[in-house]
Amino acid sequence: MQEQDDSTSQRSSLAESRGLLASRFGRLTAFFFLYMTEGIPFGFTSIALVALMRESGLGPEEIGAFVATLYLPWSWKWLMGPIVDNVYSHRLGHRRAWIVACQMMMAVTLLLAMRVSFSSQLTWFTLLILLHNVFAATMDVAIDALAVSTLPSQERGAASGLMFAGSYLGSAIGGSGVLYLLSITSLGASFMLVTISILLVTATISLWLVEGRRQRESAEKIPLLTTLYRYVLTLLKACFGSRTSIAALVLAVLPIGAYGLGLSVQSNLAVEFGLDSPAIAQLSLCSTILAAIGCVAGGLLSDRFGRKTMLALYAIATTLPTLWLAYQLSKYGWNLPVKMDPETIPHRDALLMSLWIATCTYSLAQGLMYGARTALFMDVCQAAVAATQFTASMSLMNLALAYSSRWQGTAIERLGYPTTLVIDSGVGLLCLLPLLLITTSSSRSSDSTASSSTSL
Repeated sequence: MQEQDDSTSQRSSLAESRGLLASRFGRLTAFFFLYMTEGIPFGFTSIALVALMRESGLGPEEIGAFVATLYLPWSWKWLMGPIVDNVYSHRLGHRRAWIVACQMMMAVTLLLAMRVSFSSQLTWFTLLILLHNVFAATMDVAIDALAVSTLPSQERGAASGLMFAGSYLGSAIGGSGVLYLLSITSLGASFMLVTISILLVTATISLWLVEGRRQRESAEKIPLLTTLYRYVLTLLKACFGSRTSIAALVLAVLPIGAYGLGLSVQSNLAVEFGLDSPAIAQLSLCSTILAAIGCVAGGLLSDRFGRKTMLALYAIATTLPTLWLAYQLSKYGWNLPVKMDPETIPHRDALLMSLWIATCTYSLAQGLMYGARTALFMDVCQAAVAATQFTASMSLMNLALAYSSRWQGTAIERLGYPTTLVIDSGVGLLCLLPLLLITTSSSRSSDSTASSSTSL
């Protein structure tokens, strides 16, 4: 009965939505570009700036700590849920107000960070980028809540793939695109490019997200303290109310497959092997395109063959190029991080070829995993608390990225690349244990039933 009520409410909301949210094409387009807005600055900070930091002489441990800081606000974003749900503008709308405000503040923090040198003022620079990601993570909460409330079930599979494809494309623009431009322009101009990209999406997409009137009115009728009380109860129920919800919680906090090649290892090795910014950009662009393709394909394949089965296969697939690269690095004697003259690096061509093969193969596997992972957590979410539960799951997954980046940066300097990559692969397979315990909720008869309801 609750699921029928939710469906009726969502159909009513869709009927009253205007602007981009009024049509299927508009909704898919909007969420694609909204996620691109998240990807552009994240690619800029996690790819372009990481490569520049390594070139400037910062070590893997310092860079690992910086990358970990990028992910931390994304692990806290569930704390913003009650605020985003209950504090809003009557004029701009419930979710749209938060999205627009956060995009404006993301632009402001980037402009402030532009004036700080990361090589001499790393702490202040990291704090500004941390603040930038606080606003980005808050925006993500609003976007996800908007998606849950406006996307019909039959659009969620396509939307999930397109959202992550948009994120990857944004990452390519902010990462590879900026690295290409650095050969002809300054770092300050790159900051401006990323800032302008965010504001363009604000002007062309975010301001046109007109939500249904009933969505806003229903929220206005509930007192703030009552809403917060219900929020806490539903959050506890969603996270601890069944074996599946607990298993999903454990799955979210664990790395799903190997993570090393998706964090700072790729950029570190590329710089150490003597690649310049355009070459690093080319590697990043190829891997990003493959990951975007994998996102869409991963979601569609999981619709057809089952979420759990495909997600398990994708997780295992991420470990194969990781372990192969560990073997190649050990074979050619590249263990601890060191910066050498490219002309004096032994077996440099073989090392570069190994990095290219491993990075591209891994990116495709990781993209497949992301597409299926998001769909699985949508399936597990209870209809009445979908936005809350989904946001909590995404937060924990970002926490896994943060602590993985942190320990890997330290391990690389102490244990070397091959050992770190082997440990990363082993830890990444622990996700298979909670995955076995996950089943769909009582409102869904089976995983295949859920898949068919979300297929196009």
